[in-house]
Amino acid sequence: MRRAHAAAARALKVTATGPDVWGWQGRTLGRKAGRWWLRLVCAPQDKRNLRLWEGTATAHQALPTAVPRPRLHDVLEWAAHGHAYRAELSEYVPLPALQTGGPVLTADLDLPSSWWADLRLALEATSTVVTARQAVRQQWVDKNLTQFLGISALQVSAWTTGHADLHWANLAGPPLVLLDWEGWGRVPVGFDVGLLHAYSLTRPATAARIRREFAHVLDTPAGRTGELVALAQLLQVAGRGGHPDLAPHLVRHAECLTGTPVPVP
Repeated sequence: MRRAHAAAARALKVTATGPDVWGWQGRTLGRKAGRWWLRLVCAPQDKRNLRLWEGTATAHQALPTAVPRPRLHDVLEWAAHGHAYRAELSEYVPLPALQTGGPVLTADLDLPSSWWADLRLALEATSTVVTARQAVRQQWVDKNLTQFLGISALQVSAWTTGHADLHWANLAGPPLVLLDWEGWGRVPVGFDVGLLHAYSLTRPATAARIRREFAHVLDTPAGRTGELVALAQLLQVAGRGGHPDLAPHLVRHAECLTGTPVPVP
């Protein structure tokens, strides 16, 4: 990955000087390169998830300017030794992510009301985008809600366009910036803020702030469904050993919402 990143930097005529920033399970590597951010994605050539693979570029084309995010400048793709590589050169954001080392919040955040207002506006602007990209599917809901929440599958009645991976490592500011748009697409209403709330359950003050700021979404039947889908997805991750410190909080919150015990893995 480091050799491929260096090759991409040469091809794109930039010099990477910042520290390595690795993504989930080492599938991405990003570094600062002057006024740019150079991110490399790698996958087996025959197992690329094209929705994720092309997500940054399609977001760049589709999202309105009202959504604050790094703008994509250039893309380079190639294949070698059975692997596909994609280098994306984007604007460098000189603000640190609000959480480092993973998506789970580890300290309460004292963010101004203006930041929360900007987040609401950004998600509303994202929701106006018409797309065929499906980030969450009804088939997944039908298959997994009983397994991870212990309840009957719910029919998602309201869909919207969302970020689909909204957590604190993908947020910066103030001023607000939303990072990492590779997974964006259609999600149940309430999914994005339900996911952000779930990742904040280890910090009750921030979790409570999210519920206040987004009560107009979460305190509706459609928003509750979206939040339950987000919880089910994270409980699936927890069942595979991910986020062990968050898992008991997810279980308690899910049981509070449904009144049903979460199945033991």
